[in-house]
Amino acid sequence: MPTVGFVGLGNMGGALAANLVQRGHRVVAYDSAGPALTPSSAATCKDVAEVARTARTVVLSLPDGHVSEKVAREIAEAAGRRTTYVVDTSTVGVTAARRVADLLAEHGIGHADAPVSGGVAGARARTLTIMYAAPDEVCAAVEPVLADLSDRRRRVGERPGMAQALKLANNFLSATALAATSEAVAFGRAAGLDPAQMLDVLNASSGRNGATEDKFPRHVLTGHYDSGFANSLMAKDVDLYLRAVAEQGGPDEVGTLIGALWQRFADAEPGVDFTRVHRFVEATRRHDR
Repeated sequence: MPTVGFVGLGNMGGALAANLVQRGHRVVAYDSAGPALTPSSAATCKDVAEVARTARTVVLSLPDGHVSEKVAREIAEAAGRRTTYVVDTSTVGVTAARRVADLLAEHGIGHADAPVSGGVAGARARTLTIMYAAPDEVCAAVEPVLADLSDRRRRVGERPGMAQALKLANNFLSATALAATSEAVAFGRAAGLDPAQMLDVLNASSGRNGATEDKFPRHVLTGHYDSGFANSLMAKDVDLYLRAVAEQGGPDEVGTLIGALWQRFADAEPGVDFTRVHRFVEATRRHDR
């Protein structure tokens, strides 16, 4: 199999890179935090330029658009570059995805806008959803890599930013469901209801959502709070969503409220697992009484 490059080995990136290794790819990887994050059987590169000199296709898993743009530039301008395709699995927003695609296109590099949803557990189980947008030629070239990242993939368009728009809508709904479920469970607990029983009934009723089915049973009621996704990243994603909505002149009444809540949570407890929003909401209720 051809060598695949990987830049960004955090919780999600490390799991995705490991999937490529498990499927038989030779993976060359780089993370600014150092070689300790490199998956077993993958090779560590000293910098992004070395990745670009080694791999035809490079996958990115980075925290935001500024970092994606910086890394894309380093790939494009690397001396002796071999890379001809970049797959960006980061959540960077519509505008940043277009900037990255334009930058790469100026150097003859194809770009696939390919954010992911499903969490670190989903990445490890290969149930992660990859939503991607790219021209036909790019899709044909990177599909083998996408297939080895996850078993669930959906092409949603041809233009950069289209997959980002869908990912932002998805994360806004996820953020809303988790915050709203946190309030509902806090209300039920105050009324004397058992939270586990509440979830059983909600999941058999019209209030069912991703938080009641997954986040609360696995991470909140267990007290584990270990989904692998930070509250600061969720606050960032909701802010990107609101910025994109504002550019389009779309409705944002609910979004503004949700964005403010997540920003307060991220400011109060920066970097904690986003499922801890339940504790933040409960504490806010007690404080306001």
